[in-house]
Amino acid sequence: MTAQGRSLPADDTADLREIGFRSLDFSELALRVEDELGDELNFDAPGLRRIATVGDVLDFIEQLQSA
Repeated sequence: MTAQGRSLPADDTADLREIGFRSLDFSELALRVEDELGDELNFDAPGLRRIATVGDVLDFIEQLQSA
């Protein structure tokens, strides 16, 4: 986000829409996590629809890593 001139949220309760986090941003984040892990993330659309806050994103990625 900082590379796009946007500031990072102050805490995990920040609403993704309010901070300008789009689905494209999530896709980029997922690709970076895959690169970091050296493994492909497997997730489904219903799981993505529940994501509304920064904390939700972090929890979702944590669940994927432990699966």
